[in-house]
Amino acid sequence: MAPLINLLPWKPGHSGFGSYVQRVVPGIDGLRLQLGCDGQPVIQPPRQWSPVPPTWAPGLPMRFLQRYSLVQHGIRLSTLLERNGMKLDQLEAIYSPFFDALLCWPEVPQLITCHDLTPLVASNSSKAWLRYRLWQPLHCRVATRLIAISRYVADQLVEFGVESDRIEVIPNGIQIQRPPVLAPFSHDLVALARHDMNKNLPALFRGIDQLQRQWPQWSGTLRIIGRGGRQTSLLQRLHKGLPRPKQVELINAMPQAELVALVRASMALLSASTEEGFDYPVLEAKAEGIPTLISDIPVHRELHSEGSLFFPVDDDGTALARLVIDLSRDQTLWGQLSLRGLELARSLSVERQVDAISSQIRALARLC
Repeated sequence: MAPLINLLPWKPGHSGFGSYVQRVVPGIDGLRLQLGCDGQPVIQPPRQWSPVPPTWAPGLPMRFLQRYSLVQHGIRLSTLLERNGMKLDQLEAIYSPFFDALLCWPEVPQLITCHDLTPLVASNSSKAWLRYRLWQPLHCRVATRLIAISRYVADQLVEFGVESDRIEVIPNGIQIQRPPVLAPFSHDLVALARHDMNKNLPALFRGIDQLQRQWPQWSGTLRIIGRGGRQTSLLQRLHKGLPRPKQVELINAMPQAELVALVRASMALLSASTEEGFDYPVLEAKAEGIPTLISDIPVHRELHSEGSLFFPVDDDGTALARLVIDLSRDQTLWGQLSLRGLELARSLSVERQVDAISSQIRALARLC
Protein backbone atom coordinates (compact mmCIF):
# COMPACT_ATOMS: atom_id res chain seq x y z
CA MET A 1 0.00 0.00 0.00
CA ALA A 2 1.22 3.53 -0.79
CA PRO A 3 2.12 5.87 2.07
CA LEU A 4 -0.56 8.18 3.47
CA ILE A 5 -0.01 11.92 3.03
CA ASN A 6 -1.60 13.94 5.83
CA LEU A 7 -3.19 17.07 4.35
CA LEU A 8 -5.75 17.65 7.10
CA PRO A 9 -4.11 20.91 8.31
CA TRP A 10 -4.21 22.34 4.78
CA LYS A 11 -6.43 25.44 4.94
CA PRO A 12 -8.06 27.11 1.93
CA GLY A 13 -6.33 30.23 0.69
CA HIS A 14 -2.80 31.24 -0.16
CA SER A 15 -0.02 30.91 2.38
CA GLY A 16 3.60 29.82 2.52
CA PHE A 17 2.53 26.42 3.83
CA GLY A 18 -0.11 26.09 1.13
CA SER A 19 2.41 26.91 -1.59
CA TYR A 20 4.76 24.30 -0.16
CA VAL A 21 2.03 21.66 -0.48
CA GLN A 22 1.28 22.65 -4.06
CA ARG A 23 4.95 22.40 -5.05
CA VAL A 24 5.85 19.20 -3.26
CA VAL A 25 2.84 16.90 -2.90
CA PRO A 26 2.02 16.34 -6.62
CA GLY A 27 5.40 14.64 -7.07
CA ILE A 28 5.05 12.23 -4.14
CA ASP A 29 3.33 8.89 -4.62
CA GLY A 30 0.82 8.27 -1.86
CA LEU A 31 -2.79 8.33 -0.73
CA ARG A 32 -4.08 11.78 0.23
CA LEU A 33 -5.85 12.22 3.56
CA GLN A 34 -7.58 15.58 3.36
CA LEU A 35 -10.79 17.50 3.95
CA GLY A 36 -13.30 17.37 1.12
CA CYS A 37 -15.49 20.15 -0.25
CA ASP A 38 -18.05 19.41 2.47
CA GLY A 39 -15.48 19.70 5.25
CA GLN A 40 -15.41 15.97 5.89
CA PRO A 41 -12.24 13.85 5.69
CA VAL A 42 -11.62 11.81 2.56
CA ILE A 43 -8.86 9.55 1.29
CA GLN A 44 -8.01 10.03 -2.37
CA PRO A 45 -5.55 8.26 -4.67
CA PRO A 46 -2.86 10.47 -6.20
CA ARG A 47 -4.51 10.73 -9.62
CA GLN A 48 -7.64 12.30 -8.12
CA TRP A 49 -5.87 14.91 -6.01
CA SER A 50 -5.85 18.51 -7.13
CA PRO A 51 -3.35 21.05 -5.74
CA VAL A 52 -6.21 23.55 -5.38
CA PRO A 53 -7.51 23.97 -1.82
CA PRO A 54 -11.17 23.04 -1.26
CA THR A 55 -13.61 25.91 -1.57
CA TRP A 56 -15.87 25.01 1.33
CA ALA A 57 -16.31 27.49 4.16
CA PRO A 58 -15.75 25.68 7.48
CA GLY A 59 -17.96 26.36 10.47
CA LEU A 60 -16.65 27.69 13.76
CA PRO A 61 -15.71 24.29 15.29
CA MET A 62 -13.74 23.23 12.21
CA ARG A 63 -12.03 26.62 11.93
CA PHE A 64 -10.92 26.25 15.55
CA LEU A 65 -9.66 22.72 14.95
CA GLN A 66 -7.77 23.75 11.81
CA ARG A 67 -6.26 26.86 13.32
CA TYR A 68 -4.72 25.01 16.23
CA SER A 69 -3.86 21.80 14.37
CA LEU A 70 -6.40 19.84 16.38
CA VAL A 71 -8.40 18.81 13.34
CA GLN A 72 -7.49 15.14 13.73
CA HIS A 73 -9.25 14.90 17.10
CA GLY A 74 -12.67 15.63 15.64
CA ILE A 75 -12.40 12.82 13.10
CA ARG A 76 -12.77 9.05 13.44
CA LEU A 77 -9.90 8.19 11.14
CA SER A 78 -10.08 4.45 11.77
CA THR A 79 -13.66 4.45 10.49
CA LEU A 80 -12.49 6.36 7.44
CA LEU A 81 -9.90 3.66 6.74
CA GLU A 82 -12.54 0.97 7.01
CA ARG A 83 -14.80 2.75 4.54
CA ASN A 84 -11.90 2.69 2.10
CA GLY A 85 -11.22 -1.00 2.67
CA MET A 86 -8.05 -0.45 4.68
CA LYS A 87 -6.77 -1.39 8.10
CA LEU A 88 -4.39 0.53 10.29
CA ASP A 89 -1.71 -2.17 10.17
CA GLN A 90 -1.61 -1.81 6.38
CA LEU A 91 -0.26 1.76 6.61
CA GLU A 92 3.45 1.66 5.89
CA ALA A 93 4.19 5.31 6.63
CA ILE A 94 2.58 8.72 7.02
CA TYR A 95 4.06 11.90 5.59
CA SER A 96 2.94 15.38 6.61
CA PRO A 97 4.15 18.49 4.73
CA PHE A 98 3.15 20.35 7.90
CA PHE A 99 4.55 20.32 11.44
CA ASP A 100 1.75 17.91 12.41
CA ALA A 101 1.87 14.23 13.22
CA LEU A 102 -1.29 12.14 13.44
CA LEU A 103 -1.22 11.73 17.21
CA CYS A 104 -3.92 9.07 17.13
CA TRP A 105 -1.63 6.67 15.23
CA PRO A 106 1.72 6.78 17.05
CA GLU A 107 2.43 3.16 16.05
CA VAL A 108 2.74 4.10 12.36
CA PRO A 109 6.14 5.52 11.24
CA GLN A 110 5.64 9.22 10.52
CA LEU A 111 7.64 11.91 8.76
CA ILE A 112 6.68 15.54 9.46
CA THR A 113 8.05 18.84 8.18
CA CYS A 114 9.17 21.73 10.40
CA HIS A 115 9.21 24.95 8.40
CA ASP A 116 10.26 27.14 11.30
CA LEU A 117 9.92 27.73 15.03
CA THR A 118 9.28 31.45 14.62
CA PRO A 119 6.39 31.64 17.14
CA LEU A 120 8.84 30.77 19.93
CA VAL A 121 11.17 33.68 19.20
CA ALA A 122 9.09 36.29 17.33
CA SER A 123 5.48 35.45 18.03
CA ASN A 124 2.56 37.54 16.82
CA SER A 125 0.28 36.17 19.53
CA SER A 126 0.39 34.41 22.88
CA LYS A 127 -1.79 31.67 21.41
CA ALA A 128 0.81 30.86 18.76
CA TRP A 129 3.55 30.81 21.38
CA LEU A 130 1.55 28.48 23.63
CA ARG A 131 0.76 26.16 20.75
CA TYR A 132 4.42 25.75 19.87
CA ARG A 133 5.59 25.57 23.44
CA LEU A 134 2.97 23.11 24.75
CA TRP A 135 1.45 21.33 21.75
CA GLN A 136 4.16 20.91 19.13
CA PRO A 137 6.44 18.82 21.43
CA LEU A 138 3.75 16.10 21.24
CA HIS A 139 4.01 16.07 17.47
CA CYS A 140 7.80 15.89 17.68
CA ARG A 141 7.63 12.91 20.02
CA VAL A 142 5.18 11.00 17.80
CA ALA A 143 7.14 11.66 14.61
CA THR A 144 9.71 9.04 13.68
CA ARG A 145 11.69 11.55 11.64
CA LEU A 146 11.45 15.27 10.93
CA ILE A 147 12.35 17.33 7.88
CA ALA A 148 13.92 20.74 8.50
CA ILE A 149 13.93 23.10 5.54
CA SER A 150 17.31 24.58 6.53
CA ARG A 151 20.22 23.78 8.83
CA TYR A 152 19.10 26.73 10.93
CA VAL A 153 15.72 25.09 11.55
CA ALA A 154 17.47 21.80 12.29
CA ASP A 155 19.53 23.51 14.99
CA GLN A 156 16.36 25.04 16.41
CA LEU A 157 14.75 21.60 16.57
CA VAL A 158 17.71 20.23 18.51
CA GLU A 159 17.35 23.09 21.00
CA PHE A 160 13.64 22.25 21.09
CA GLY A 161 14.51 18.77 22.32
CA VAL A 162 14.51 16.70 19.11
CA GLU A 163 17.41 14.27 18.73
CA SER A 164 19.67 15.26 15.85
CA ASP A 165 19.63 11.77 14.34
CA ARG A 166 15.87 12.10 13.75
CA ILE A 167 16.27 15.26 11.64
CA GLU A 168 16.92 15.46 7.90
CA VAL A 169 17.66 18.82 6.25
CA ILE A 170 15.87 19.13 2.89
CA PRO A 171 15.89 22.72 1.57
CA ASN A 172 12.98 24.14 -0.35
CA GLY A 173 13.10 23.81 -4.11
CA ILE A 174 11.88 26.00 -6.94
CA GLN A 175 11.04 25.67 -10.62
CA ILE A 176 12.54 28.21 -12.99
CA GLN A 177 9.66 28.99 -15.32
CA ARG A 178 10.85 32.04 -17.27
CA PRO A 179 14.06 33.40 -18.79
CA PRO A 180 15.86 35.58 -16.23
CA VAL A 181 15.74 39.36 -16.28
CA LEU A 182 19.01 40.54 -17.84
CA ALA A 183 19.04 44.18 -16.73
CA PRO A 184 17.06 46.37 -14.30
CA PHE A 185 14.01 48.09 -15.76
CA SER A 186 13.73 50.67 -12.98
CA HIS A 187 14.97 51.72 -9.56
CA ASP A 188 11.88 50.22 -7.96
CA LEU A 189 12.14 47.89 -4.96
CA VAL A 190 9.78 45.17 -3.78
CA ALA A 191 9.22 43.29 -0.52
CA LEU A 192 6.87 40.33 -0.05
CA ALA A 193 5.98 40.19 3.63
CA ARG A 194 3.02 40.19 5.99
CA HIS A 195 2.94 42.90 8.66
CA ASP A 196 4.23 40.45 11.27
CA MET A 197 6.86 41.01 13.95
CA ASN A 198 9.49 38.73 12.42
CA LYS A 199 9.26 40.44 9.02
CA ASN A 200 10.75 43.60 10.58
CA LEU A 201 9.20 45.96 8.04
CA PRO A 202 10.01 49.10 10.09
CA ALA A 203 13.64 48.50 9.07
CA LEU A 204 12.64 49.02 5.44
CA PHE A 205 11.01 52.33 6.30
CA ARG A 206 14.19 53.43 8.10
CA GLY A 207 16.17 52.48 5.01
CA ILE A 208 13.89 54.38 2.66
CA ASP A 209 13.95 57.40 4.98
CA GLN A 210 17.75 57.45 4.79
CA LEU A 211 17.72 56.79 1.05
CA GLN A 212 15.42 59.74 0.38
CA ARG A 213 17.61 62.03 2.50
CA GLN A 214 21.00 60.82 1.24
CA TRP A 215 20.07 60.41 -2.44
CA PRO A 216 17.14 62.72 -3.24
CA GLN A 217 17.35 61.81 -6.93
CA TRP A 218 16.19 58.25 -6.26
CA SER A 219 13.16 57.91 -8.52
CA GLY A 220 11.97 54.45 -7.59
CA THR A 221 9.10 53.12 -5.49
CA LEU A 222 9.17 50.53 -2.73
CA ARG A 223 6.13 48.27 -2.90
CA ILE A 224 5.44 46.08 0.14
CA ILE A 225 2.99 43.29 -0.70
CA GLY A 226 1.49 41.42 2.23
CA ARG A 227 -1.48 41.12 4.54
CA GLY A 228 -1.96 43.40 7.51
CA GLY A 229 -0.95 42.29 10.96
CA ARG A 230 0.20 43.44 14.36
CA GLN A 231 2.53 46.06 12.91
CA THR A 232 0.14 47.59 10.39
CA SER A 233 -0.67 50.70 12.45
CA LEU A 234 3.04 51.30 13.14
CA LEU A 235 3.86 50.96 9.45
CA GLN A 236 1.16 53.44 8.55
CA ARG A 237 2.67 55.99 10.95
CA LEU A 238 6.16 55.41 9.59
CA HIS A 239 4.79 55.75 6.09
CA LYS A 240 3.32 59.18 6.80
CA GLY A 241 6.59 60.30 8.40
CA LEU A 242 8.75 59.70 5.30
CA PRO A 243 10.15 62.73 3.46
CA ARG A 244 8.29 61.51 0.34
CA PRO A 245 5.58 59.03 1.35
CA LYS A 246 4.40 58.47 -2.23
CA GLN A 247 7.55 56.45 -2.91
CA VAL A 248 6.27 53.62 -0.70
CA GLU A 249 3.12 51.61 -1.38
CA LEU A 250 1.51 49.13 1.02
CA ILE A 251 -0.40 46.54 -1.01
CA ASN A 252 -2.47 43.83 0.65
CA ALA A 253 -2.37 41.34 -2.24
CA MET A 254 -2.38 41.05 -6.02
CA PRO A 255 -2.95 38.29 -8.61
CA GLN A 256 0.02 35.98 -9.12
CA ALA A 257 0.69 37.06 -12.71
CA GLU A 258 0.76 40.72 -11.69
CA LEU A 259 3.02 39.92 -8.74
CA VAL A 260 5.52 38.12 -10.96
CA ALA A 261 5.52 41.04 -13.41
CA LEU A 262 6.07 43.48 -10.54
CA VAL A 263 9.03 41.54 -9.16
CA ARG A 264 10.63 41.23 -12.60
CA ALA A 265 10.23 44.98 -13.16
CA SER A 266 11.95 45.83 -9.87
CA MET A 267 15.64 46.52 -9.38
CA ALA A 268 15.82 44.33 -6.25
CA LEU A 269 13.80 42.41 -3.70
CA LEU A 270 14.22 43.36 -0.04
CA SER A 271 13.83 41.22 3.08
CA ALA A 272 14.44 42.69 6.54
CA SER A 273 13.31 39.64 8.54
CA THR A 274 14.72 38.96 11.98
CA GLU A 275 13.54 35.34 11.98
CA GLU A 276 12.87 32.92 9.12
CA GLY A 277 12.95 29.22 8.47
CA PHE A 278 13.89 29.67 4.81
CA ASP A 279 12.48 32.96 3.37
CA TYR A 280 11.12 31.61 0.08
CA PRO A 281 10.47 35.02 -1.60
CA VAL A 282 14.24 35.57 -1.71
CA LEU A 283 14.65 32.36 -3.72
CA GLU A 284 11.68 33.28 -5.91
CA ALA A 285 13.33 36.59 -6.82
CA LYS A 286 16.60 34.83 -7.64
CA ALA A 287 14.78 32.43 -9.96
CA GLU A 288 13.70 35.51 -11.95
CA GLY A 289 17.23 36.95 -12.03
CA ILE A 290 16.41 39.75 -9.56
CA PRO A 291 19.11 40.71 -6.98
CA THR A 292 18.24 40.58 -3.29
CA LEU A 293 19.14 42.89 -0.39
CA ILE A 294 18.50 40.97 2.81
CA SER A 295 18.96 41.13 6.55
CA ASP A 296 22.05 39.67 8.16
CA ILE A 297 20.48 36.71 10.00
CA PRO A 298 21.71 33.09 10.25
CA VAL A 299 19.37 31.47 7.74
CA HIS A 300 20.08 34.17 5.15
CA ARG A 301 23.82 33.65 5.60
CA GLU A 302 23.37 29.88 5.34
CA LEU A 303 21.59 30.02 2.00
CA HIS A 304 22.64 33.29 0.35
CA SER A 305 26.16 34.16 1.50
CA GLU A 306 27.51 34.25 -2.08
CA GLY A 307 24.63 35.88 -3.91
CA SER A 308 23.00 38.64 -1.85
CA LEU A 309 23.91 41.92 -0.17
CA PHE A 310 23.34 42.08 3.60
CA PHE A 311 22.29 44.83 5.99
CA PRO A 312 21.84 44.80 9.80
CA VAL A 313 18.35 44.33 11.21
CA ASP A 314 18.51 47.10 13.81
CA ASP A 315 20.48 50.08 12.49
CA ASP A 316 19.07 53.48 11.49
CA GLY A 317 18.64 52.42 7.85
CA THR A 318 21.95 53.83 6.62
CA ALA A 319 23.33 50.45 5.53
CA LEU A 320 20.28 49.56 3.45
CA ALA A 321 20.24 53.00 1.85
CA ARG A 322 23.88 52.63 0.88
CA LEU A 323 23.23 49.19 -0.69
CA VAL A 324 20.39 50.59 -2.80
CA ILE A 325 22.58 53.48 -3.97
CA ASP A 326 25.47 51.17 -4.83
CA LEU A 327 23.22 48.77 -6.73
CA SER A 328 21.58 51.63 -8.64
CA ARG A 329 24.94 53.01 -9.75
CA ASP A 330 26.80 49.79 -10.48
CA GLN A 331 25.44 47.77 -13.40
CA THR A 332 28.23 45.19 -12.98
CA LEU A 333 27.25 44.55 -9.37
CA TRP A 334 23.62 44.09 -10.41
CA GLY A 335 24.65 41.55 -13.05
CA GLN A 336 26.87 39.60 -10.65
CA LEU A 337 24.13 39.30 -8.04
CA SER A 338 21.60 38.31 -10.69
CA LEU A 339 23.85 35.54 -12.03
CA ARG A 340 24.81 34.15 -8.61
CA GLY A 341 21.22 34.16 -7.46
CA LEU A 342 20.14 32.31 -10.57
CA GLU A 343 22.83 29.68 -9.97
CA LEU A 344 21.46 29.06 -6.48
CA ALA A 345 17.90 28.76 -7.79
CA ARG A 346 19.03 26.22 -10.38
CA SER A 347 20.73 24.13 -7.71
CA LEU A 348 17.60 24.00 -5.52
CA SER A 349 15.10 22.31 -7.79
CA VAL A 350 11.69 21.03 -6.74
CA GLU A 351 12.56 17.68 -8.31
CA ARG A 352 15.58 17.34 -6.05
CA GLN A 353 13.48 18.26 -3.02
CA VAL A 354 10.74 15.75 -3.90
CA ASP A 355 13.27 12.97 -4.48
CA ALA A 356 14.82 13.61 -1.06
CA ILE A 357 11.41 13.56 0.68
CA SER A 358 10.37 10.40 -1.18
CA SER A 359 13.60 8.72 -0.11
CA GLN A 360 12.82 9.50 3.52
CA ILE A 361 9.29 8.11 3.14
CA ARG A 362 10.61 4.89 1.61
CA ALA A 363 13.06 4.51 4.47
CA LEU A 364 10.21 4.87 6.96
CA ALA A 365 8.10 2.28 5.12
CA ARG A 366 10.89 -0.26 5.54
CA LEU A 367 10.56 0.10 9.32
CA CYS A 368 7.09 -1.54 9.26
